[in-house]
Order: sequence, then C-alpha cells, then structure tokens
Amino acid sequence: MTAVTAGRSTRGIVDLVFRARELSIVLALAVLVAVTAAANGNFLSAQGLKDIFLNAAILALLAVGQSFVVITRNIDLSVGSVVGLVAFTVGDVLAANQGLGVGVAIVLGIVIGCVCGLVNGLLVSFGKVPALVVTLGTLYVIQGLDHAIAHGRQINAVDLPRSVLSLGNGSVLGIPYLPLITVVVMLAVGYYLRSYASGRDFYAIGSSPEAAGLAGVPVRRRVMAAYLLSGALAGLGGVLWLARFGTVVADDAHGWELQVVSAVVVGGVAITGGVGTVYGAALGALLLTTITSALVVLKVNPFWQQAITGALLLLAISVDRVLALRVARILRRRNARHGS
Repeated sequence: MTAVTAGRSTRGIVDLVFRARELSIVLALAVLVAVTAAANGNFLSAQGLKDIFLNAAILALLAVGQSFVVITRNIDLSVGSVVGLVAFTVGDVLAANQGLGVGVAIVLGIVIGCVCGLVNGLLVSFGKVPALVVTLGTLYVIQGLDHAIAHGRQINAVDLPRSVLSLGNGSVLGIPYLPLITVVVMLAVGYYLRSYASGRDFYAIGSSPEAAGLAGVPVRRRVMAAYLLSGALAGLGGVLWLARFGTVVADDAHGWELQVVSAVVVGGVAITGGVGTVYGAALGALLLTTITSALVVLKVNPFWQQAITGALLLLAISVDRVLALRVARILRRRNARHGS
C-alpha cells in the first residue's frame, strides 16, 4: 500500500466515523418528533414546523460561524453579545432613518460583526492571548457598549421599515426567509471547507497548529479569518433577530453563546479542534431547538430544557473523546501494518 493510498484510506475512516455522528443526530430528531407528535398531533402542523425552523434559523447560523472557530481549536464566546449589539444598533439607525432598507441593515450588521470579529482575531492570532480569555472579555465589553448605546431605551417594530420586518416574517413558496438564508450560508461555508485547499487548512490547524505551520499553512491568517467569519455571521444574525422580533432591548441574545457552543459540540464538531462539519453544527442547533419546542408542547418544566442541553453537551464531549481514541487506535494499527 502506497503512502497516498494509506492517507486516503485513513481519511475515509475518519470521515465515516464522524459522519455517523451526524446520522445519529438525524435519528434522534426523528425519534423526538415522532414521540412528541404522538403525544400532541399539533406538533407536526404546518405552523408548528414553521415555528421550529424559524426558531432554529438564527441559532444554526451562529453555529455555522462558531464551527469555523472551534475547528481551529479556538472558541468565540462573544457571539451572543454581538447579536444583541447589532440588533439594537441597526434598529436604532433604521428607526431614525426610515428611508433605509433591508440591504443597508444587512451590510451595517455584517460590518459591525466583522469589527468585533477583527478584535477577537487580532488578540487571539497575533496577540497569542487564549481564546477563552479574549472572547469572555469582549463578551462583557460588547454588552457594556450595547447598554451604553441603548441607555434603557427599546426599539419597537412600528419604528422599523416594512422591508426589514418582511425579512423576518415573510416567505417564498411557503418557506420562511430566515431558514432559507441559513441553509444558503451553511451550504456555501460547507462547500468551501470541503472543496478548497484553504478551507482544509482550518482542519489542519485544529489537528495540530505546529504541524500546520511547518507545512506552510498561514496559521495566524486562517485563525483571523475564522473569527472574522464568526463575527460577520453573528452580525447577520443580529439583523435577522431584529427582523424576526421587531422589538429589541439591550440584552437580547444574552446567554446565547452557550447555546451556540452546545449546538456545535452536540453536532459533532470536536471541542479540541480539527474535526466536524457545519452541517452537523446546524443539525445540533435544530435538535436543541426541537427539544425546546417539544418540552413546551408536552408542558414540561423549562428547567429540564437546560438540564437536557447540559446532558447532551457532556454526552457529546464524551463521545468525541471515545471516537478520538478509537480512531487513533485504528490509525496506529494501519501505520504499523504499513510500516511492516
């Protein structure tokens, strides 16, 4: 067996093992929906399904951006704060300038998100400050900035342009705009990671930053790009939040960073980096959202939502560890046979 053939075979094993994670999420979703629908037939009504996908759209969008960062063995805890800042700031600008439309709102939101991502990326990639410390700090800085701008005020739906509200509540062929936007972004990012050499660099960095650097991968630039994308999608998420809910205050999306990280890890993106897909992260977001909706339909105490999310997070991390050990064992055996 040649080295190239062995490498392809090894990659095939890794892909197969972690693709099984995504399949398990789909099966869990199917079982959850079937059980809930059996208990309450309205759960699978057209409106019920629409609400689930609308509720999952923004979380899945943020999970896609977070996946980019986690794959490089980093984390971004500031995404919830960025969503809140963008939602209020863009809403404030639109309320004061009724002539502005949805295009301006999206561009402004993405720009604000990119600035936040740039700060995170510079400190992590060039400043060499641990990502957990940087993004925890910027989380509080952005929250404070949001409260300073809001100064106790509230943005109301009646103050916003009709085009913005239509983005959050409109649909095409019966499919809401928000899930469509998330799916398009997810497919584009997933295709890039899978099909381009620069996209595969992110996985190389997550597997081993030192080895990636020795192989000529521009580690700092790639990590910077990951944070820029995460910030940009958080900015877009803030605009979609504004369009979806209309009425926003300074602390919107507070605590969402933990939900986003949970969705990413539950979706099979290893917290240690180098493994996972944006498709799995989006499925993780859909699973968590469906659990929330199911608990509401079944009239279960909301406490159990947090308990189940925490349990899923612990289970996902444990499964990642077991799979990583199993894959490492398989690779050692194959390398030993190849060496002999």
